[in-house]
This record gives sequence, structure tokens and C-alpha cells, in this order.
Amino acid sequence: MKALHIGDLEIRVPIIQGGMGVAVSLSGLASAVANEGGIGIISSAAIGMLIPGYAKDYQEANKLALRQEIQKARGKTDGIIGVNIMVALSDYTEHLEVAVEEGADLIISGAGLPLKMPEMLILDKKGENKTKFLPIASSARGAKLIFNYWADHYGVIPDGVVVEGPLAGGHLGFKKNQIEDDNFSLESLVPEVVAIMKPFEERFGKSIPVIAGGGVYTGADMYRIMALGASGVQIATRLVPTFECDASNEFKEAYVNSKEEDLILIQSPVGLPGRAIRNKFLEDVAAGKKTPIKCPWKCIKTCDYKEAPYCISLALINASKGNLKHGFVFAGSNAYRTTKIQSVKSVFEEMADEYQKAEVSSIRRHKIMKPTHVHRHIADYVRVEKAV
Repeated sequence: MKALHIGDLEIRVPIIQGGMGVAVSLSGLASAVANEGGIGIISSAAIGMLIPGYAKDYQEANKLALRQEIQKARGKTDGIIGVNIMVALSDYTEHLEVAVEEGADLIISGAGLPLKMPEMLILDKKGENKTKFLPIASSARGAKLIFNYWADHYGVIPDGVVVEGPLAGGHLGFKKNQIEDDNFSLESLVPEVVAIMKPFEERFGKSIPVIAGGGVYTGADMYRIMALGASGVQIATRLVPTFECDASNEFKEAYVNSKEEDLILIQSPVGLPGRAIRNKFLEDVAAGKKTPIKCPWKCIKTCDYKEAPYCISLALINASKGNLKHGFVFAGSNAYRTTKIQSVKSVFEEMADEYQKAEVSSIRRHKIMKPTHVHRHIADYVRVEKAV
């Protein structure tokens, strides 16, 4: 595989591990991925719920937990560590500042348009440019809007972009009628976003890598998507059922035991569609059951806890801890393909093998379709026809 370059960062294996909250991708999974040559990502979503007594000061608990996880990851790897920070978080700016202060190699932001940035991040990018920033976009239009805003208001642009298709797990940046529409497939989105980036590359004189995620499960998927112009891929679902993933075994077993029909779309209390594994909790929600909410902190800007049927942060952290009676599991469309729990190293080795096989197969097909070969087959056919 060709190495991925994001500014002065060189990623030997062009894989970014997707950020998964709540408490699914923390220092354990992130460091394991980084040790295999990819980019490990810590999710900052509701991370303060890991701190005992977090309800007393949710904001401070978030900052403390994020600092601790970045520091723990640094203690386990010399590789590249990033943080996924949702724009929809009420304390989004505080999370950004902590990530920069702790020297995260990069920040990835989605669930909203990351337009207004704290001064420290912009100054950092104008100076030594240590912490890279990649927005998540679900369309070429969205990516263009973000890059134009940064260029016009800050005189700099993000270091790359993650384009996420509708087959991803968790919250999706699409309307329900778009999720099954081929016009919004990752295969359609990648070439469009790559084309949108070209004028910005020329204007700012630097390469802007496009990272593709959402439904990328095998090395063959990776090869196919990168052949469309992506510089790397973002994977999450395949890395959940690993020993190093920070979620509980019960959470991972939900992937192993799932069937294709168990992957369903839900309407999240924060106003976005999401993909999850069907369970009793979600069936009760669909039937109209409401769980009383005592909200210590409005963690998501768009959440109306007085009207919400349940607290999504609490449901997700319950699930990550194995309490699936009071929570549910987010998962990508390929989760049902999981057959076992294995190491991150094994996943990377399997994907590398799958990638190589796909590459060899593509080369062989390409050779067969060369004009000289086609002409030879036609000539052979003509000779046989004449003989008959």
C-alpha cells in the first residue's frame, strides 16, 4: 500500500481508525492501531462519563478524561494518535483546545460543519502546524463550504478531508431517503470530493488527502475506493470486535452474533438518523417507551432532553460497559460479517492480504483487456469461424 501523507505526517498504512463513542474507541484501541502503522483515534463524545462523580461538573470531567486518554495512548505507542470531536458537542471548543494542548497529531470533526475554530488551533496551523485538522463531509458541497470558509476567514485550510458514506455506523450525515440512494454512495462521493479539492490544492500549493469511510470493511473495499482517488480509508466496524477495543465483551459479541437483518436505522434523540444493531432497548423505544431523563449537562447542542425518549449518551455508555438492557450498539452496515473477536494486528494483516489479492486481480483484468489481447482473441475467433 502507498503511504498516506497528511502534511508532514507519514502514515505507513493508509488507514484511519474511526472515532467511536461513547467509550468504544479510547486509548486502548487507538494505541493498538497506531502500533500497526495506522492512525489511532480517541472519541471525545461524552468522555467525561468515565470520571466518577462526573455529574457535579460535566465540562471539567470531559476535559480531564480526554487529557487522560491522550496521555495513556502516548504511553502505549510512538505512533500517530488523533481525536474525533463532534461539532454537535456543547463544549466542542473546549475539546479542541484540550486536544491541541495535549499535542494530538490530528483532530477529526463531523456531526456538523466545523467552521468556527478557536484561535489557538488557527495560530497553531499558521506556525509549526503540529495538530492537523480534518473535517468529515458527506458531500462535495459540504466539503467545499468548509474549505471556502476557512480560506476566507482564516487564510488557511484543513489538512485533509474525511468523506463518509451512508453505510457507516452511528450518526449519519444523510436524510433517510438518501441512505439507499446510489447517488450518495461512497463510490459516487469520493471522485466528487477529490475533484472539489483540486482548486484548493492549486491555490494553497499543497496536497489535500481525501480519506474515505463508511462501508469500507475489507482490503478489497479499500483497494476499490482508493482506485477512485482516495488517499486512504477510515474503518471502524471491523475494529470493534478486537481484543484491544475499549468496549466490553458483551458489546463486541453483539457484532459477532448479529445478522444482516439486525442492522437497522433509528432516529436518534439528537435529530439524526443512525445505524445500530436491533435489541430489546431499541424495540421498546420504537414501541413508544420513554426512559426518564435527569440531565446533568446538555452535552449535545441539538438534544431536547425534555422531549427525548432516552438519554443517548447514557444509553451508549451503558452499552459500552455491557449493560445492553439499558442501551444499544451502534454499528456499520457490515457488522453482521463479524465472525470472531481477534487482535488489531490480525485485522491489519487480513486487510493487507485482501488488498494485495484485489490489486493482483485488478492487474490481471487490466492485462486481459489490453488492445493487443483483445485483438488476439478476435483473430482466434475469426480463425475458428473460418475452420468451421
